[in-house]
Amino acid sequence: MKSFLKYTLATVTGLFLASILFFIIFFVSMGIFVASADKPATISENSVLVLNTAIQIHERGNNDPFASFDPMSFTMKPAPGLNDIISNLQKASRDNNIKGVLIENGPMMHGWGTAREIREALLKFKESGKFVISYTDYYLTQESYYISTAADKIYLNPVAMMEFKGIGSEVMFYKEALKKIGVEVQVIRHGRFKGAVEPFMGTSLSEENRMQIDKYINGIWSSVLTEISESRDIPVATLNTFADELLASDTKNAESQNMIDGFLYRDELRTRLIKLTHEQADKEPLLVSMSKYSKAVVPGFSKSENKIAVLYAEGNIVMGEGSSTSIGGNHYASVIRKIREGDKYSALVFRINSPGGNAMASDLIWREIELTSEKIPVVVSMGNYAASGGYYIAAPADAIFAHPTTLTGSIGVFGMIPQGGKLLREKIGISTESVMTNKYADAPSFFRPMDSYEEEVMQKSIDNTYSEFVGKVASGRNMTDNQVDLLGEGHVYYGKDALDLSLVDKIGGLPEAINYAAELSSIEDYRIIELPVIDDPYTKLMKSLGGEIRSRIIEKELGMAAEYYKDLNEIISMEGIQARIPYILNLK
Repeated sequence: MKSFLKYTLATVTGLFLASILFFIIFFVSMGIFVASADKPATISENSVLVLNTAIQIHERGNNDPFASFDPMSFTMKPAPGLNDIISNLQKASRDNNIKGVLIENGPMMHGWGTAREIREALLKFKESGKFVISYTDYYLTQESYYISTAADKIYLNPVAMMEFKGIGSEVMFYKEALKKIGVEVQVIRHGRFKGAVEPFMGTSLSEENRMQIDKYINGIWSSVLTEISESRDIPVATLNTFADELLASDTKNAESQNMIDGFLYRDELRTRLIKLTHEQADKEPLLVSMSKYSKAVVPGFSKSENKIAVLYAEGNIVMGEGSSTSIGGNHYASVIRKIREGDKYSALVFRINSPGGNAMASDLIWREIELTSEKIPVVVSMGNYAASGGYYIAAPADAIFAHPTTLTGSIGVFGMIPQGGKLLREKIGISTESVMTNKYADAPSFFRPMDSYEEEVMQKSIDNTYSEFVGKVASGRNMTDNQVDLLGEGHVYYGKDALDLSLVDKIGGLPEAINYAAELSSIEDYRIIELPVIDDPYTKLMKSLGGEIRSRIIEKELGMAAEYYKDLNEIISMEGIQARIPYILNLK
C-alpha cells in the first residue's frame, strides 16, 4: 500500500511539474514568435511568391502569431487575409527579387467576390511582365479555377481532379424537424422576398424566392464564364456544355479544350520554375509564402502624411462588441466615431463582407457612417455579400463599389419567436404557470404561442423598422421611398443588376475603392491605415485560450461539416429584429 501511494504521488507530482514546464515552454515559444513577428523579412533574388488558395481567406489577415496557432497540431499555420494578398501582389510587381507567382490550389471555397478580387490582383501583377503559374496537386475547385484563369499556365498533377459544374444554391428547411420535437417558429416579416424565414415556415421555396435565386446565380455564373472565356479563348457555349455534362471531371477533356495547359508532377513543376527564374539547374527555386512576404520591405511605397482609413467589417452584424468573426454594432460605431473625430484621415473606405444581422446594431453603424460622410469622403467596397443589414450600413456612403458577383440589396426585415410549449409539455414533461401584473407581461414567451393582438403589435414594429430602412436607403441613394420600396421587400441582387438599379455606383474591388476615395479627397500620395486595431498578442492569447481555440478544435474535428455547426450558431444568435440576407447562403 505504501508503494502504491508513493508511486501515485510521484506520478501526480511528475504530471504537475510537466504541466508547469509545458506552459513555461509554451509561453517562451510564443514570446519568441511575438518578437519575430515584427522582424522584416529578407527576400532573396529569383524568388517566387506563393498564393495558397487551399486555406481559408478572410477579408483581413492577422499578424498576431497566436491567430495562426493550430491547437490540434501545436504548429503555427499563418493564414494571410485578402488584404495581405492584394497588398503583396502590388508590392511584388515592383520587387526585382520576385520573378513570379505560383498559385497552389486546394479544395477550399472562398466566395465568388473574394475569388474575383484575387483574380483582378493577379491580372494587375502580370502587367509587370512577371509570370503567374497555377498548380494543383489534388483538387481544383471551380472557384480556384476561376482565379487560375488569370495565370499564364494552368497545370495539374496527372492524377488531380477538377470541378467545373456551374453554381448551385441549397436551402435547408427546418419546419418538419422542429414540428417533430414540438417547436413552432412564429415569424413576422416585411417583404415578399425575405426568404430568411422560409426554412421555418415551409418545406420548399416560394416562387418569389426561387425566382430571385435563379436570377442571381445565373448572373454570377454568366459573369464568371465571360471572364474565363476571355482569358482562355473558349466560347461561353463550350464552357456551359462542359459544366452541363461534367466533362472537366475527365481532365484530359479539359486539356483538349484549352481549359488547362497540361500535367506536371511536383518535380517537373520544380524544373519549370527553375527555368522561369533562371536559377542554376541543381538549385531549388526559392518559394516565399504570403505570410513571410507581408513582412518584406520594398522601396517605393508611400510614407505620406495623408492617410486613408480602411475599415474591415466581416461577418454577421450583432449588438455589442462582436468578435473576430462578427461585426459588433457598438464597437464599430465607436471606431467610426474615432475616425471622424480624430482629424487624422483624408477619407474612409468601408470594406463590407456581411449578410446582415441585427437591425438595431446596423442602425448604430449607419448613423456613424452618415455623420462621417458629412466630414470626409466615405467609399464602400463590397465583398462576397453586403446585403440587408450589410447594405443598410453602406447606404450613406458617397460611393459604393461592388463586384459583378457580389450579392447585395435584400432591403427587408423580419422577426422570429420560437414557441416550444408542446416540446416542454409532451416531450419533456415540463409545465409552466405565470403570475402577471398585466395581460402581456410574459410576452414574448417561449412557452405559449402569440395571440392575434401580439402578432399585430409585432407586425407594426417590423413595418416601422422596414420604413426606417427604406427611408435611409432613399436618403443615401438620392431616391424616393417608393423607388426603394419597389427594389426592396427583401429582394437580393447580384452586382451587375445592383449597378443597373443604382443600388451601387461602380464595379470594382478594394483597390479601386481606395483610389476613388483618394480622388474624392484630392490627394495623390497617401498611406493606408487598416482598422479596427487588432488586439496585442497577449490579449489575443487570453481570448484564444477560450472561444477561438474551441472553434478551431471544432473545425478541425468536423472538417467540411463545421459549416453546418456555424449555421446553427447563427440561427441561435438571431436576437431582435433581423435585417439579413434570405437564409444562410451556400453557393457551390
